[in-house]
Amino acid sequence: MASDFYKKWNFPNCIGCIDGKHIRVKCPKQTGSMYYSYKGYYSVVLQGISDANYKFIAIEFGAYGKQSNAGTFSDSNVYQRLEANTLNIPENENIPLTDISAPFVLLGDDAYPLKSNLLKPYSRKRLTIEERIFNYRLSRARRCVECAFGILVAKWRCLKTELQIDPDKVDIVVKCVCLLHNIIIDKEGLTSFDFPEVRFEPQHNVPISRRYNHYGRIANETRETLKNYSISPAGEIPFQYNLLL
Repeated sequence: MASDFYKKWNFPNCIGCIDGKHIRVKCPKQTGSMYYSYKGYYSVVLQGISDANYKFIAIEFGAYGKQSNAGTFSDSNVYQRLEANTLNIPENENIPLTDISAPFVLLGDDAYPLKSNLLKPYSRKRLTIEERIFNYRLSRARRCVECAFGILVAKWRCLKTELQIDPDKVDIVVKCVCLLHNIIIDKEGLTSFDFPEVRFEPQHNVPISRRYNHYGRIANETRETLKNYSISPAGEIPFQYNLLL
């Protein structure tokens, strides 16, 4: 899995990309605004982790639409298992073509917390050139999960509109289409027609807390290590410098 991210997306020691997708539903009875999302409709959140080939390796469904990605993540089994160190993440390995040891990581966007096994972009103002390049490299690899959601919705167009069934039935529908999504990729592969247009979005400028615990320090060291790798002779890719033009 990590080898695919390295070969296809030039990001080392990555085991998956995580993001959330709002699935539109009719307003459940007697729920008030719990399902009403910032997008302006009622929804239930699908949190997915994809591999480098746009397949889902883990999903969780059922978070209220009003929750942010960060809130959905903090209530998820993935978060609990990350905290308890029971997610069966492999031991640290050297970054390819180097003798630098680094942990295996998931990649998330700016809404997710920075952890030793979960990386997100730099989000402070006035990013250095090196930080901008790292953000590009991370975002380029993290597109896998955005494309996975895009392909899912493009194939099962019922997800483009409001599902006129109860939330407990929505759970069954969404899990089934995610399973079928993986089966179709295995059986038929992908064509250029499957891919929605995904653009790199500018990162929000969110102030970074100055209070780091032990695990926060390790997480920052991991991100710094991979940032330095991305601009080293072993890890740089020529087109990353197009960002600076």
